[in-house]
Order: sequence, then structure tokens, then C-alpha cells
Amino acid sequence: MKKTFGLLLTSCMILLSVGCTSATTSKTGSDLQSASPSKEVAKSETSKSLVVYTAAATDVMNIVIPEFEAKTGIKVEVVTAGTGELIKRIEAEQAKPLGDIEWGGTVSVTAPKQQLFEPYKSVNESNLIDSVKNTEGMITRNNIIPMVLLVNKKLVGDIKIEGYADLLNPKLKGKIAFPDPAKSSTGLTHIENILQTIGAGDENKGWDYIKSLTKNLDGKLLASSSAVPKGVADGEYVVGFTHEELASAAVRQGSPVEVVYMKEGAIVSPGTVQIIKGAKNMENAKKFVDFLTSKELQSLTAAKLNMRASRADVPAPAGLKQVSEFKIVQEDLKSALANNQVWLDKFKEVYTSN
Repeated sequence: MKKTFGLLLTSCMILLSVGCTSATTSKTGSDLQSASPSKEVAKSETSKSLVVYTAAATDVMNIVIPEFEAKTGIKVEVVTAGTGELIKRIEAEQAKPLGDIEWGGTVSVTAPKQQLFEPYKSVNESNLIDSVKNTEGMITRNNIIPMVLLVNKKLVGDIKIEGYADLLNPKLKGKIAFPDPAKSSTGLTHIENILQTIGAGDENKGWDYIKSLTKNLDGKLLASSSAVPKGVADGEYVVGFTHEELASAAVRQGSPVEVVYMKEGAIVSPGTVQIIKGAKNMENAKKFVDFLTSKELQSLTAAKLNMRASRADVPAPAGLKQVSEFKIVQEDLKSALANNQVWLDKFKEVYTSN
């Protein structure tokens, strides 16, 4: 299996995938704009190739991709980066798409760009829970992801971190990992989460909090969602803004971290997968969407990765809090779709003014 990783904060390195014998090629963020899937794959007219653009965690890919390849005989090439960056790439490649699948991101980020994606409803659509149906026609929900904080247990000491309010502690200045919302759907969803909790009833209160938070970031923004758990696990940061999938991956890998569900409440967003419009390997892309929504795969990822399934017939993963054990914030998707760019512009203004 050949994977091309666009990791924004790392230099090129070789990784080995679980269950695979081939090496994985990484590219830095500076390479991402010029990096393309191999000519062999990009130009392939056969039915045995698929190019997947994704922000999924590495251990998720290391299970999902080999399983898909083994089941279908299709060879997958993966390009990774934050969802925002991948969408920009897809926009730039519209005249000649080089990818087939965009896997990752939340509905509030992908829906405004739905014109970039091919209409398709999975054969498993009827098995998905009602709240995550593909009502748009091109955005399939393959799992459910609560927004969370990730805390380094060795570094936090006596600092109390139970929610957003605790992150204004002066002791945390420069020690908070926050993904750039212009490049990361996780960062943007946390802004939405803050505005719907701290800013509930008065959005200005939410922005007042964000102003204080950006001062405590001390000029640091991370360029991708995946950089947050790595930074926290490596001890570069005490706490980070992330989502449950990436956070639980860090826990599973044995890092000295713990997941915190914000006491103010957490948006529970579905992760999405969509076929890039004009994909060269269209039939294989459809097979990938169907695979991600299959009971077999979602049961496997729930058992091995603690991922929350989008199917109604797959129980919650063991070891994670049940949804009844933390406060859930119902995402105001209509507001998010109408205000995403406004929030991005406002955040940039607030951040650069500090």
C-alpha cells in the first residue's frame, strides 16, 4: 500500500502501516502544494486504484486502508493534511482532479463546499442513525466525533482543567495547542462550540473568551488537527483542542494523556466522507464510501479504535464515556453553514490583534 502523507509540521519520514509490507512516504506541509499522487495512480484508468485525501488519525488509516485493500484488491494512495488544506487543494484541482475521496472533516466544514463533491448515497444509508443521514446527497457520515480537550498528565500538575474556562489560567500561557481554524475543521468546530456554550444567548461573550484565549496561546497556532495530540503527547503543550478520535488514539498509543469532555458542553459532530467530483476512480470511490459505512468495518473500528459508529446497529465503544455521561451541545448546523467564513475572519482579526 502506497501512502503519501502531507504532514504540515514534520519533515519527510518513512512509516510502516499495520498489516502492510510497503513503506509510507511522508511529505511536509511545504511540499503539499506541489505534491501529487504518483503519476501511475493519478493517470490510472484501471479499476484497481484509489487516491484518498484525509485528515484521519494514522492508526485509523492503518486499520481501515489495509482492510479495504484486502477486501477489494484496490490499491490505495493516501495524501494527508488538515481538512481545510485538503479542501483548498481539491478546489485548485477541480479542472483535473487528482484525488478520488475526501475523508474527514465535519459537516459544517464540508457542506459549504458540497459543490466539490459527487452526489452519492451509500448502500448502507438506511442503517445510519437518523441524525446523520446524508440529506445533502453527497456527504456521508461515517462516525460520530465529540469535541474534547487532551491533557498531558505529567505536565498539568495542580492545574485544574475541566473545561474551556480553565484554559485562561496564566500558568498555561504558551502551553495550549490550538489548530488553525482556517486549516483544521477541528479548530473551527471548537470555535463554534465556544460560541454555542460560553456565548450562548450573547455571542459577544464567546468572542470575549476567544480574545482572552488567543492571548494565552502566546502567538502559537498549529497547522493541522493531527499536530495537536502529538504536541500534547510529546510534552510540548500541556493541553490541546482536539476531538475524541484523535484524543483516544493518543491514549491507545500509551501517551501520558487523558481526555477531558468540556464541562460547558461538547458538540458531537459526525465525521464525513465524500467522493471528489469528477474522480478518475469513481466506482472504487463508491466502494470506499460503502466500506466505511458497513457494519463489519464500523464494528471493527469501534472495537480496535474506540470510534463511535454512525450506524444504529453498532454499540458504543468500550472505555469511552457514554453520551449520557457528558453534556452534549446540539450543533446549530444552519448557523454554522451561514457563519463559517464570518467566524474565520473574526478569529483572524482577534488573533492578529493580540
